[in-house]
Amino acid sequence: MPPFLTTTDGLSIAYRKLPGNPPTVMFLPGFFSHMQGTKAQWLEKCCNERGQAYIRFDYRGHGESDGQFEDGTVSDWLSDALLVLDNAADGPVVLVGSSMGGWIAILAALARPEKVRGVVGVASSPDFTRSVWKNRLSENQRNEMVRNGFILAPSEYRDEPVKITHKLILDGENHLLLHKGKLNIGIPVCLIHGVKDADVPWKKSKQLHHLIGKEKSELVLVPDGEHRLSRQEDLKLIDRAVQNVSAQLSGHI
Repeated sequence: MPPFLTTTDGLSIAYRKLPGNPPTVMFLPGFFSHMQGTKAQWLEKCCNERGQAYIRFDYRGHGESDGQFEDGTVSDWLSDALLVLDNAADGPVVLVGSSMGGWIAILAALARPEKVRGVVGVASSPDFTRSVWKNRLSENQRNEMVRNGFILAPSEYRDEPVKITHKLILDGENHLLLHKGKLNIGIPVCLIHGVKDADVPWKKSKQLHHLIGKEKSELVLVPDGEHRLSRQEDLKLIDRAVQNVSAQLSGHI
């Protein structure tokens, strides 16, 4: 059994921690993903081999943590990330966020500037709740969601449909990044995105890159990369980005 941290509403958040040298690398999974995924475990292996501290966790309603997926919101999942960051991760920290985790990583960096000193975004999906509402749902689906509080949406990543709630969509409006001005994040950020990503357009990472500023952020496009970015060459690219951002903080690892 992994160790757990308890949220203010009594849920247990599972995490796994690897001791090592700073900066600590902390992995944030994507929407309906978990800490047993390919990227999360690959980065743990890489960090272990070079003696770098590493931590991964599951949001509420995901993986080994308590709660029901459909009860969660971006606010909840950000709160879970901050709980782990505050209580289990030794600073300084480099956050690695995959898909939705890339959104939450930037939000966490803005919320904890003294502790989060670098970010690597992998197929980052900021503001995806607004994108779902405006671009993915038909008018009938939007009406159904407002009427019933949710819809059941098919997913290529699981056999059963995913329950997408109106509460999730509304809550996402409180955390938008792409619909504001410049992001005063002030730390090294590397954004990796596949040009052939059919789930999250690579231009989202380009927008983030522009809002953060080219002097602090790097945009790395993978010409044949898809959303998962879990091929061996993708995984190596992600780890190189982690090492590069880490080196900017400590001089060397």
